[in-house]
This record gives sequence, C-alpha cells and structure tokens, in this order.
Amino acid sequence: MNENLYALMQSNFPVDRSQTVMELGDGGAYSYAELDEISGRIARLLFAKGVKKGDRVAVQVDKSPENLFLYLATIRVGGVYLPLNNAYTTSEVAYFLGDAEPALAVCRPQKEAEFKELAQKLGVAEILTLAADGSGSLTEGAEGLDPDVGCVHSDGDELAAILYTSGTTGRSKGAMLSHRNLGANTLTLRDYWGFTKDDVLLHALPIFHTHGLFVATHCVLLSGAKMIFLPKFDAEQALGLLPRCTAMMGVPTFYTRLLAHPDFGPGVCKNMRLFISGSAPLLEETFREFEERSGGFAILERYGMTETCMNTSNPLDGERRAGTVGFPLPGVEVRIADEEGNVLATNEIGVLEVKGPNVFSGYWRMPEKTAEEFRSDGFFITGDVAKIDERGYVHIVGRAKDLVICGGYNVYPKEIELVVDDLPGIGESAVIGVPHPDFGEAVAAVVTRDGSADIGEEQVIEACKAKLANFKVPKCVYFVDELPRNTMGKVQKNQLRETYKDSFAA
Repeated sequence: MNENLYALMQSNFPVDRSQTVMELGDGGAYSYAELDEISGRIARLLFAKGVKKGDRVAVQVDKSPENLFLYLATIRVGGVYLPLNNAYTTSEVAYFLGDAEPALAVCRPQKEAEFKELAQKLGVAEILTLAADGSGSLTEGAEGLDPDVGCVHSDGDELAAILYTSGTTGRSKGAMLSHRNLGANTLTLRDYWGFTKDDVLLHALPIFHTHGLFVATHCVLLSGAKMIFLPKFDAEQALGLLPRCTAMMGVPTFYTRLLAHPDFGPGVCKNMRLFISGSAPLLEETFREFEERSGGFAILERYGMTETCMNTSNPLDGERRAGTVGFPLPGVEVRIADEEGNVLATNEIGVLEVKGPNVFSGYWRMPEKTAEEFRSDGFFITGDVAKIDERGYVHIVGRAKDLVICGGYNVYPKEIELVVDDLPGIGESAVIGVPHPDFGEAVAAVVTRDGSADIGEEQVIEACKAKLANFKVPKCVYFVDELPRNTMGKVQKNQLRETYKDSFAA
C-alpha cells in the first residue's frame, strides 16, 4: 500500500474532478483536475532537476496557488517540503539552508541573487523562482511537461515535511513530520469537524505554517471540498466572501478584526456552520463578543503545535467552552505531568504531554534534543503549562520557556536577546510578550546600558530588523538600571510582564 500523503489525497478527491477546489479572490479558479495536472508538471520538473526521494525542497515564496501546487508536487516525488516564513532574513535563511541541505530551493524573483549566493556557499544544487502572480522559472520550466507522473511509493513513517521552530537557545529546530503524521491527523480533523464535499472554506492563512498548510488545506483536499484562497486576511474582503462560505479557520487576530468592523453581524454568517481559531490563545471576551455579534456562533478553539499538528479540540456538537482548547482528539492521548514526569491529578497544573500518530519523530539532526523531549513511554513533552478539569476539558494556562505568540507566530525571547545583547552599549536584555489589541502579544525588550556607547530604542529596533523576521522585532524598548532577579539570580520576567502590561492599552 502506498502511504504517500498525496495518494491519500487523491483517493478523497471528488469522482468528478472538474469540480472547483480553489477559488481566488480575483474570481479565478482551479479544478481538482487542474490541481492534479499542474502539480504533476511541477513534479516532473523536480525529477528533472534531480530531486530524489528524501531530498529536501526549501521554499520561501509568497502565497499563491502555484506555491500550493509546489508543495503537492514535492510530496508526490517523495521529497521533503521545507516551507520558510517570508519574513525570514537572509541570515536566518542561510541557517535553514545550511542545516537542512536541500537539493533545491525556490525563492521570490527579487531574492534570486541572494539565494544563488547562499547556494554557492552552502552547496544547494538548484535555485528556482516563483512570484506571487505564479510567474518565475519554476512554472516556466514546468510548462508543457508530461503531468502523468503518478505518485512515488512512500511508507507512512517516511518524511513529508520539515518545519523549523524557533529555538530556546537561539538555534532553530527542524520538526520532522511523516506522511502518516499528517495523513492521520487530517483524517481525524476532517471527521471530528464534519468536513464534507459541500463545504467551502475561507482560507486566508499563510501556507508556510502548520495551520494554513496542513490543517486548512488538508481538510479541504481530504474531503473533496472547496476553498476560497486569499493571499492574506483582509476584514473588508472577508465580510464580502463569508456569506458564500461554510467554514473559516483563523488566528484570534482575524476575529478581533472582524469584530472591529461595523458591518459584521448575523447576515454575514448566514451560510456558515463553523468558525475555528488556533495558533494563539483566544481571549474569553473575544469568544463572548463574537458569539453575540455573529448571531450565536461559538468559535471552536483547538490546540496544536508544529511538532504534533492538532492535539485537542472543542467539540463540533457539544459545549465549546471559552478559555479551553477542548478534549483530546480521537487517537491522541494527553496528560499533565510534573518536571519528573509524574502524572498529576484533575485540575492540577503542570506540563502537557501528548502521544499519538500525529506526534513527530523528532528534530532534524538533533538526536540529543529529541531524546530530551520524549518520555520513555513515548509521550512528547510540549512545554506548555496546562490543566485538565473535571469534565475533561484541557486548559492551556501558561507557556514554558517564556514563549511569546505574536499574531499567531511563535517567538522565543532568547533568539532576540542574543541579537540585542551583542549591540554596543547594551549590558543585558530581557525580552517579553505584552498584551496587544491586534497581535494578541507584542514583543518588548527591557534592557540595561553598559555605558560603552550611546544607544536608544531606535538603534535597538533597527539592529533587530536587520537580523530577524519582522514579527520577532521588538515593538518597544525600555531602558532600566537593572533587571529584577530572584535569589538564584534568574531574571523575573513575570515582574517585567506585569510592569509593562499596559504598553499598548488604549
């Protein structure tokens, strides 16, 4: 049996492949037959460029139908898809290319010279380009090629993708996801959330991220449904399209922006059956206001990670409880444990651990780190602080390692602190997340000066912009004489968060 994820998708396509799979914001559309054909042509090009089973294909391009076809082509040929956030700087990309050693990389045309220079230094054999409008050497090279390439036979435990997560020590880790991880999780989500061929999903998420690439796209392709595929979320545009949709997936920011629009109301939601939120905590007040303004829709909040895809979800039928992420998905085990791995009782707070077919096999070329993150009985230690209440609902009550989630993207303070601490005039820094009305959390840096150079907020921010993706750059910098510490000398970030919690208050 071929356990290649694309073979699973094909088996769930509609019998009539002339049906639309993807409608674009400008009115264009693609059928399932066209998706199969275009991804086949790109797969043929990948073969011609020497991509073999297990080879990595690194991609940093704008969201477009062709970007999605490239992902499908990569798994069709047995390659390992490596999506990169468009906001990553050249130095960040250099690390990913050096670590993953891809056989081929695809970039935006305006970045071609930079990528070719990196490729020469790092031994990447091929560089292709793909623009937001679908033009570029990738699509030009695929044009006219025979699309009938079939689908390479893959075992379920072979890799389909590597997604990099920010590192707590400044070094990003590549989470290795198999065909079985992704396929099993999506089949569960499809059934748990009730996706069928009659659904129309509003897809405005990025596709370099688990939420948009795997959860949203896979739920459509494995149910024979349709999606309205937008390059980004715009509240005005969404309001015009929602009456034609049945489902929407978004980060909390999407919902706060809809609520901020005066035209949002029950009429917009007349054909909807489901609103799903994830990638960051949904505030209870957002949940309540949305339910009231939408005419009774309770947002379904779920919980997942890059390393595991989705773990828990509020129910499709049943009470969706604000402030919780619901129950373990079918086939997924969760538990709350202390630092030694002892399982804790109901309502006790500890670290959430998960086990199931969705859980990744480990971090790329980091066996020691992988071993640290798994218990001997196979449970993965998520690092998220949680509790399970008497009704079985999971509550995420905090985050270990001071993770900041800005607009749905994970930001690890250590990575930013390393950049800031290296600046002339800086003594030391502590990076925290502070509440933000649009992003959920914003990055803030609290720093001391060492007197060796004159430095202010603007210089710190500009230095971070030069080396870090924009979502990681501090939105404000506070200068202090000294950082608060406990008796063990550890910086008390909880005190800093309390001190600066109103930085963006209205």
